This record gives sequence, C-alpha cells and structure tokens, in this order.
Amino acid sequence: AKGVEFVLARELLNLGALGVTPSSGGVYFQGTIETCYRANLWLRTASRILLPLKDFPCSKPEDLYHRIRRIRWEDHLSPSNTFAVDAYTRNTPNLRNAQYAALKVKDAIADHLRDKFGRRPNVDKVHPHLRVNVHIQEGQCTVSLDSSSDGLHKRGYRALEHHAPLKESLAAALVFLSEADFSIPFVDPMCGSGTIPIEAALLAAEIAPGLLRKNFGFQTWIGYDNRLWLALIEEAQEKKKDRLQSTIRGSDYSTAALKAASLNARRAGVNRIIHFDRSDILTLAPEEKKGILLFNPPYGTRMGNRAELERFYKTLGDVLKRRCKGWTVYIFTGDAQLAKSIGLHASKRITLYNGPLECRLIKYEMY
Repeated sequence: AKGVEFVLARELLNLGALGVTPSSGGVYFQGTIETCYRANLWLRTASRILLPLKDFPCSKPEDLYHRIRRIRWEDHLSPSNTFAVDAYTRNTPNLRNAQYAALKVKDAIADHLRDKFGRRPNVDKVHPHLRVNVHIQEGQCTVSLDSSSDGLHKRGYRALEHHAPLKESLAAALVFLSEADFSIPFVDPMCGSGTIPIEAALLAAEIAPGLLRKNFGFQTWIGYDNRLWLALIEEAQEKKKDRLQSTIRGSDYSTAALKAASLNARRAGVNRIIHFDRSDILTLAPEEKKGILLFNPPYGTRMGNRAELERFYKTLGDVLKRRCKGWTVYIFTGDAQLAKSIGLHASKRITLYNGPLECRLIKYEMY
C-alpha cells in the first residue's frame, strides 16, 4: 500500500535482501530464489512478490502482443500447465482497458507456446500454475511472474469479519509504525474482528505470517525446490514463541465482533497470547502506568451522522486525556477533520492509504 514502502524496505533488509530500493507503491530488491521464498513466508506488509522478466516501451496493443510473444515462455510454462494474466494500465492512451491488455498478453503467451509445442495452454483464473503480472504506465510495460498468486494479506486466519476490517498487511504496517517492542502492554480498544491485535501477536511471537497459508504461486513454478521450502518452514516453526514479556489486548462493545476476533485469533494460533474483553472505549481506564493504544475508530458512513461522529471523537479525546496518562496513543483514521475533534496535540502524523482512501496514523503522547 502507498505509504508503507519504507516499512516494507526495513522488513526486506532484516531478511537479508540486497539492493533494497523503495519506489511508489512497491520496493525493488535482489536475491536468490531462497530470498523469494523467504519474502513470501515472512513479509508482513507486502501485497505480493513479483519477479520481473522484461521491461519495454509499449504504446499500443500490437507492441504489447509482439514484445510479450518474444519472451521464452517455455522456461516458465508448459502447454499442459494453466496460466492467468493480471494487467494494470495507467496513462497510456491506446491501452486504457486493462481487460483488453490482459487478453493481448494471454494470446501472445498462448501463441508462443503453440508455435513451440503445437498446442496452447489453458487459462485458469482461480488456481493457475503460473500467474503473470503486466503493469503498463505512461507507455512503459513491465512483465513479471507473480510468486505469491493470492495477495499476501490473505493470511488464512480470517474466518469471520465485522464491518469493514483493515487488510492484514495494512494492520501489520500500523503495528510496525507504532514502534511497539511488546515490553509494555499493547491494546486495541476498538478491535472489531481482531486484525490489529492478531497482527501484533504474530509479530511479537515471531510467527511467520506465511505459515498460516497453504499455497503460494512459486510452488507450481517450473524448478520449484520443495526441499528448500520445507527447510524454511521448519526454520520458521522453530522461531515461534509461546509466551510474551507483556500483554496484548483487544476489546470491543460488540459481542459479534469479539466472537469473530476470538475465532480469528484461534485460527491464527495466537489465542493464548491475546486477551479479548467486551467494553466500551468511552469507559477506557487502563490499570498500567504506560503502554501503547492503537486503534481504527469509525469514520464516514460507518457510524451515525456527522454531528454524532464529532461528539464521539471529542469525548474520545477527553477520555484519553483524563484516563490514559503515560500511554502512547495511535489513531488511524480516514477523516482528518474528525481527527481534529479529538482536541489533542499530535506529535506525529503519517500518511497512509487504505485502498484509494488517503488516511492518517496520528500519534499522541499522553502526559
């Protein structure tokens, strides 16, 4: 997600990746195929890991077709395999339609393999052996292999959702940005279906998020090294912690939300690490002298009318000021005006994007 690039770059450096270079909406890096496997297994804030094959100028459909057809697809796909194409286009007048661009790429790949083997591979949009990613922007095309297939934010633990939960990868980014070291309590007092405390628990317990998934795109690639992958899985299993130095808590007023959060935490394997309880945030009164509060309060159409929301944010600010002295508070919101209603002095504001929506992660020090 936009705004998370430098968090992701830090993750990659910690994994030992080389040539780590943040760009808009992504991070370039270098490494071996083991680095690719590790990235899929361990990265918490990435959406997917792409392996670029070719980069070329492309201003019209014919250019796209012919340049794609020249790639040695037999190195990556056989006629008995299936494939799918995801295309993204922007600011290229003759290639505005992403669906049409994907069709041209599909035809080019199929025609190349037909010429080579006498038959074409089939398309499978759901579970292909090879997923191809094509990104066309301002007349420049990048063709990549998608080593993740399904987005990495789909950890596999989310069985139940409540309202509109954050993507797991964005929630993980918020936890990173809160600079939590888990030596003090970490609390989400409006946890909904539990995404923020679950991602915090996965990080604190050093549980690789990829352990929760069954399938990755690279597992059906030609040349897939299953022995290497199993060794990385075993290594990740050995790193997991059963106990933490401090507590991670999630609370919510909704019984349905807490039911979803408890089930999701159990599926993620962190139900013994997180404590959930039912409470209204406006009655918040932490017993500990310090800790971190990180939460995503409602905004927009998610709760009542504008006047009600402004009153809620104002009251929330009063509660934090009176009852949370010594704590560090992080509020993630998509409405800057509502955030002003809190009436507290912010020590930091970080711009992030929740999909296309520009949001802020706002930090308050409660003295």
